Amino acid sequence: MCRGRTVVCTLHAHLVFTPKYRRGPFPDEILRPCEEVMRAVCADFEAELSELNGERDHVHLLGHYPPKVALSRLVGSLKGVSARRLRQEFPDHIRKYLWGEHFWSPSYFAAPCGGAPPAAVKEYIENQKRPG
Repeated sequence: MCRGRTVVCTLHAHLVFTPKYRRGPFPDEILRPCEEVMRAVCADFEAELSELNGERDHVHLLGHYPPKVALSRLVGSLKGVSARRLRQEFPDHIRKYLWGEHFWSPSYFAAPCGGAPPAAVKEYIENQKRPG
């Protein structure tokens, strides 16, 4: 939960990134450095990467971020910085799976996490009406 002078919030997102062409460059020896890079990027945004895991052709992230951060900007930095750093650290391995300047697919999946389902929130708000 984040607290500021004018806000108390808890924003969590489940993100899924796939490499370009959905080719599988993610054995464990690359997934671990990818997680380290993404944790550092999140820290720069005052966000927190709670979990990262994946398979050879995609990665899942669970993150907590402050309301001042646009999720699309965070995603852009996560993908851009990780692509650059992984290409620098593992050039031969990455070149076997991906070619050209692309690492990640331009698309991604994002879903909010935590909190109550919308129906429960609606019911809660309806029950806040004053009698009379």
